[in-house]
Amino acid sequence: MPKGVYECIDCGHREVVDSNEALLENSCPKCGGDMVIVGFEIEPIVEEKPEKNLIEKLSQFYSLGEMQSRGNLIAFEVLEIRESNFETVLKELEEIGYWGALKKKEGKIVLYLFPAQEVKKENPFIGIGLFIATVLSTLFAGYWLSSSYIAFLDEYNLPGIKNIYLNALAFSISVLAILGTHEMGHKIAATLHGVKSTFPYFIPFPNILGTLGAVIRVKSPIPTRNAAIDLGSSGPIAGFVVAIPVLLIGLRLSPTLPISAAQMEGGIAFGQSLIMLFLERYIFRIPENYVIYLHPVAIAGWVGILVTFLNLIPAAQLDGGHIARAFLGEKAHSILTFGLGLAMIGLSVVWSGWLIWGFIILLMGRIGNPGALDEVSPISPKRIVLALIVLAIFILSATPVPISVVQ
Repeated sequence: MPKGVYECIDCGHREVVDSNEALLENSCPKCGGDMVIVGFEIEPIVEEKPEKNLIEKLSQFYSLGEMQSRGNLIAFEVLEIRESNFETVLKELEEIGYWGALKKKEGKIVLYLFPAQEVKKENPFIGIGLFIATVLSTLFAGYWLSSSYIAFLDEYNLPGIKNIYLNALAFSISVLAILGTHEMGHKIAATLHGVKSTFPYFIPFPNILGTLGAVIRVKSPIPTRNAAIDLGSSGPIAGFVVAIPVLLIGLRLSPTLPISAAQMEGGIAFGQSLIMLFLERYIFRIPENYVIYLHPVAIAGWVGILVTFLNLIPAAQLDGGHIARAFLGEKAHSILTFGLGLAMIGLSVVWSGWLIWGFIILLMGRIGNPGALDEVSPISPKRIVLALIVLAIFILSATPVPISVVQ
C-alpha cells in the first residue's frame, strides 16, 4: 500500500504517513490539528541486478559479454560455450529458480534467463476416470465391430471366432495397448530429457473406434533440438512397433473371399497403407482379386498405423511438427504448416476428413511452435538417422483415403 502525503489544515505542516485515509483528526505533530491527504508517495523503481550466485553459476558454462535486463528477463551475450550439453545448464539453473534459452540473434549467441514457472500437480483421478471411460467406450465399439464380423462369417458360412465378447475385449485391449504405448514413449523420452509431463490421458468418444486417442501434457519447455526429435519420434515409433504385431494377429483372424462372391456394396472400406499392402500380399499372400474382411483386432492395428501417420504430419505441434521444427526456423516451419493445412483442404476432394484436418492444422499453426530452448547447439548424427527412420515410417503408414464407402 502506498504511503499518503498529509498536510495540516491549521499550520500547513506536511509529512508522509503510512496511511491512505482521507482525514487524520488531531494528528499534526506541531499544532495538533487535523491533517488531510494531498497525495501519495511514489516509490522509485529500482532495476534489479542479477544475483551474484547466478553470474557465478553461468560463468561455469559460458564466457559472458554484454548483459541487458527488462523486467524479469535477463539477456547475456555468449562469447564462448564451455558446456555443450544445454540440459546440464538447465538443470543447474532450475535449482536457483531460473529457466534459460539459447538463441541466435543478429549473428550473436544470446542466453535469455527468466524465472522458472511452478509446475502444478495433476489430479490423478481425472486420468483414471478417463481411462475407465475409454475402456468402456472401446468395449462398446468392439462389440459393434464384432457383431458385424460375426454376421459376415454367418452370411458366408466361414470359420472364425464367433464369441462377440471375446472379440470386443480383444479390440479394446489392442487399441488401448497401441495408444498407451505411443503416449508412454513420449513420457519416457520426456523424463529422460528432464521435461515435466503428465501420464497419458485417454479420450473416450462414442464413434466406430470408441476413442479419439490419447495425449500427454508437456508442462515445461523442450530443452534442445535433440530432445525435440526424441520426444517427437518416440511415440510414433513405440506405437508403430506395437501396431505391427497387432495387425499381423488381426489379419490372421480376418476371413477372405473372392471379390465376385462378396456382396460389399454399402460397406465400409478401410484405406490401404504401404505397410498394409505389404503384409497382405507378401506375408499372407492374399490374391488381388480377393477381399479381406477385417477382424476387430485387425481394425485396431489399422488404427495404430493411421494414428502413426497422422501424428507424423510435419506441421504445428504434432509429433512430426516437433521433428520438423528441430530442423527448421520458426518462420520456415510456420510456412510449412500453413502450406500443409491448405494442401489437406485440397485433398478433401478424395476424402472429406482432410477438410477437418486441414482446418485443425491451420488453427494449430496460429499458435505456432516455439521450438527448443537451445537452438544453437547442432543436431547429433544419431538424431538425423532417427529422423530418417521416422520419415520411412511416415511413408509406410501414409493412408491417403482412410475410410470410404464401397459403391
